[in-house]
Formats: sequence, C-alpha cells, structure tokens
Amino acid sequence: MNEERFEPVIIAFACNWCSYAGADLAGVSRLQYPPNARIVRVLCSGMIHPNLVIDAFTKGADGVLVCGCHLGDCHYIDGNVKTERRAEAIKLMLEDFGIEEDRFGLEWISAAEGPRFAQVMTEFTEQVRRVGPSPFKV
Repeated sequence: MNEERFEPVIIAFACNWCSYAGADLAGVSRLQYPPNARIVRVLCSGMIHPNLVIDAFTKGADGVLVCGCHLGDCHYIDGNVKTERRAEAIKLMLEDFGIEEDRFGLEWISAAEGPRFAQVMTEFTEQVRRVGPSPFKV
C-alpha cells in the first residue's frame, strides 16, 4: 500500500519591502523550497491583525508564517515591533482555539536573503508536516 505524504497548506504573510522581495530573490535565484506556501504580500507585517491569522487557521490552513523586515529596518519605522507584540497575542489566541503553537511562525527576512527565505520555508513546512493536518480541515 502506498501511503501518501501529508502536504500542509501554509499561508505566508510577507512584507512588501523585505520578505516578499526575499521571496522574489529566492525565485529568480532558482532556489528550491516546498511549494506549500501561499504567499500574501502586505505592505508591512505590522498590518497583520491577529484575527487575520486565526481566520486563516479556522478556514483550514495547516500553518501560518508571518515574515517581516529585521527589527530596526522596518520601512514604516516600528511596524515589525508591533508585529512582535502581536505574535505574543496570537500565541495566546492559538491556545484558546486549541491550535498547536508550532503551526505559527514569525521570521525576519530581508530583501537580500533569498537563500534564508528558501530555508525558512523548507524548515517551517517540515515543522507543520510533523504536527499534522489542521483540526479545522473539512
């Protein structure tokens, strides 16, 4: 019997100025990483409200990754500081919803870090794969 490998659906919110550009660099550099992520470009990681993350989970995402500029390098001055504070709130909300904390990630990736973007996507996909399918999958 051929057992199929679980392929998680990952929503990756990436800031326009750094992380999305890092994803673009990974692509044009032809770096390999799993195709599991649906990348959503946002102007700043600070714009991502915790409800948006929870909504992605309740609609069946197996993992959610938020990527922003490195601390001190935000194009909107302190948007990533806001993101860092919100990540703590998101983790508390995940617990309330019975969602494993390993399904959520926060990473700082600059526009020049295409290889890092590919590495983060590979590692996060494997992490979510180990946790298994979302309890919200229908």
